[in-house]
Parts: sequence; structure tokens; C-alpha cells
Amino acid sequence: MTVTHLERRGSTPLERLQLLLHRRPTISPLVVLIVASAVFGLASDRFLQPSNLSLILQQVAVIALLAVGQTIIVLTAGIDLSVGAMMILVALVMGAFGGPLGWNGIVVVLLGLMLGGLAGGLNAFLVVRIRLPPFIATLGTLNIFVALALILSGGRSTPGTDLDPFLTWTATAFAIGDFRLTMGVVLVLLVYLVVGFALSQTAWGRHIYATGDDEPAAHLTGIRTRRVLTSAYVLAGVICGLAAWALIGRVGAATPNSAVDANLDSITAVVIGGTSLFGGRGRLAGTLLGALIVGVFRNGLALMRVDVIYQTLAIGVLILLAVSLDQWIRKGRSAS
Repeated sequence: MTVTHLERRGSTPLERLQLLLHRRPTISPLVVLIVASAVFGLASDRFLQPSNLSLILQQVAVIALLAVGQTIIVLTAGIDLSVGAMMILVALVMGAFGGPLGWNGIVVVLLGLMLGGLAGGLNAFLVVRIRLPPFIATLGTLNIFVALALILSGGRSTPGTDLDPFLTWTATAFAIGDFRLTMGVVLVLLVYLVVGFALSQTAWGRHIYATGDDEPAAHLTGIRTRRVLTSAYVLAGVICGLAAWALIGRVGAATPNSAVDANLDSITAVVIGGTSLFGGRGRLAGTLLGALIVGVFRNGLALMRVDVIYQTLAIGVLILLAVSLDQWIRKGRSAS
């Protein structure tokens, strides 16, 4: 039974809500973000101040960038557990070449993007050619990237004072009215615009959705699904390289001790943002909303002096609710 036939026969309000959320997956995270912001704004008079809102944007910039790559992978019905480790590895390599070795900062950033693409290519090889499940493949490369990062750095950090200034350029701040933003935030918005356009307006984007929705069927229609999957993992790796650049600017150093929870946080942003873990459904705008929701909850609860343990508990509850909502929406789609 098609959606139009269901609507023509007269569905219940609950069924219509399921169909609406399936067509517009960004609605639910948008509602959550608005409600959460209103609640925290009432609970703390500091929350809605421009300085605090600017701080939230800066805090979520790195995770929001990683979540772009994670969204592309999840849309193909995969998952990448290695994005955080990949980012730290690239950041340490950039720190080594842009610090003690004295390379030009622009060249170092390009090197980092290439390294990220190669790391993503390794994930693609394991998933597409070796046919390992994405969870297993990226769990393995997660440990490989962590080990390589520690071996290369010896557990040591490269301070920002020793780095080429271009590597910390993403920390450059500027004012827009009462808001104070950084170039890292601008970089995030540009990446979302470019990748969002590619996903929604190009043949490559349509192939990503088709592959995630039903890979065998997509292959039968002539889509080169292996090439699509490879491009998804490589692009995710390049975006991890950009995230490494933003991380160096945010932390002010190339260090192996930053963003230790980045892998899970990127998945959290994707799931809360309404992208289905089963692939084929979701929007990049929802991922950005998901990253902002995590930032808003952590910041708002911190202003209310809630213990970090309970902040983590709140994020865990949000994840369970988001996945439960996705399952409910999928049931509605199956029934249609």
C-alpha cells in the first residue's frame, strides 16, 4: 500500500505523524533543540546570553565536523567507530610536520587531508573489498589509528607556540554583533553547506541514499554501489582531516589526549539528529541539530551545576529515545 493510498483511505493522526517524521526527519531534533533551549533559558539567565551561545557553537564545532563524515557512512547503512582516532592521528602528524619539522602550514593541512583520505580508504578497502562488517572493520582500524598516534607522538603534545600559525588559524575569533565566533565555526558551516548540497542535489547523493536503503536493489538499477561506498569512506576520512585542523585550533596544540570521546559523540549527534542507523534516511541539517542538542544539554546542565555523571546520563537517555523514535517511524513506513 503506497503512502498516497494510505492517506486517501484516511489514516489516524498517529499514522500521519509517522509519515511526516519519515519525510521530514529534522522535525523531531528541531523541536527538542527549541524546547531544551527554552527550558535552560528559564533555568539560568546566563544560558541565552550571546557569550554563552557563542561558547556552545565553539564547543560543538569539532564533533559537528566529525558527525558530517559519520552521517555519510550511516546513510549507507554502515558505521565508523574510528573517526575520532583518525582525527587525533591526523592532528598529531600535522603537529609533527608543522612544528618540529618546520613545514609550511598550508602544505601541512593538505597533507592532513590526504592522510585522512588514505585512512578512510583503508576502511573502504576492508568494508568494500574484504567485505568485513563496518562495525568490525572500523573497530579494528580504531585500535590501529590509536596505536599509530601514540607511536608517532610518544604520548607527547606539540604546543601551539611551536606550530605554524596557519594550523591554529581556526581559533581566530571575530565578532558579529554581540556574538563572538571563530573561523572553526565558519569552517563547520561551510562543510555542512557543501556536503549537504552534494547529498541533496547531486546524483552521488541520491546514490548514497539508494545504497543505504537497499544495496542489492541499488546495484540492480545500475548504481556502482562499491564505488559509492568507497567514496563515502574516503570523503569521511578527508572530513576527519578538517576536524583535526579545527581540533588543533580549539585545543591550541596537537595532543593525543583531546577529544577522547569523539567517536561516540559523533554517533550520538547523528542518531539524535534523526538519521536512521539502518541507512537510507536522514538529513545533514538534522546532524547539525543533533550536535547542537548535545552541546546545549551539556552546557545547560553545567550552568545548573548538575554533576558530569548526570549530564552523561541525560545524553544516554536522549540516544535511547532517538533510536526508539527511529524504530517507531520505520514501523510506520513498513505498514504503509
